Amino acid sequence: MGSIVCGKRFTIDCSGVRRGQTVLDLAGGTGDLTAKFSRLVGETGRVMLADINDSMLKMGREKLRNIGIVGNVEYVQANAEALPFADNTFDCITISFGLRNVTDKEKALRSMYRVLKPGGRLLVLEFSKPIIEPLSKAYDAYSFHILPKVGELVAKDGDSYRYLAESIRMHPDQETLKG
Repeated sequence: MGSIVCGKRFTIDCSGVRRGQTVLDLAGGTGDLTAKFSRLVGETGRVMLADINDSMLKMGREKLRNIGIVGNVEYVQANAEALPFADNTFDCITISFGLRNVTDKEKALRSMYRVLKPGGRLLVLEFSKPIIEPLSKAYDAYSFHILPKVGELVAKDGDSYRYLAESIRMHPDQETLKG
């Protein structure tokens, strides 16, 4: 959990987002990054919380309203592969732990770049398999044998943790994704 918080903090730090800018928090779920971006862009900026899952979008809206974040945040149910925004709309786009679940990653990335302003930043925060071989083997052993058991004990949901491990394995590594 701590690494997720650090990853999100790192994403905010790398974003370069400033007052008055427009940000898309794609696959934004419960709005953790949206809340932080809302404060950064201020009253003159705008943050779009987008998620394909309407239930997650509703949870995000409720959570943000409960902590007083209103006015500069909009909510849109959207598929990353066909974003419903005009070209060159956003100064920054983030997708945190969502690209791994997209069916056609290339199509989604093209869609994101289309709505990103020239010189804007696209930040992908995602789990990925280690590229160093000894570490990769240890990671697989942990992910496929220990993590599902922990998930079963703690959350009574080993299947979700097996899916997590498998989806990470199938997701392109950092270098492939960057290419």
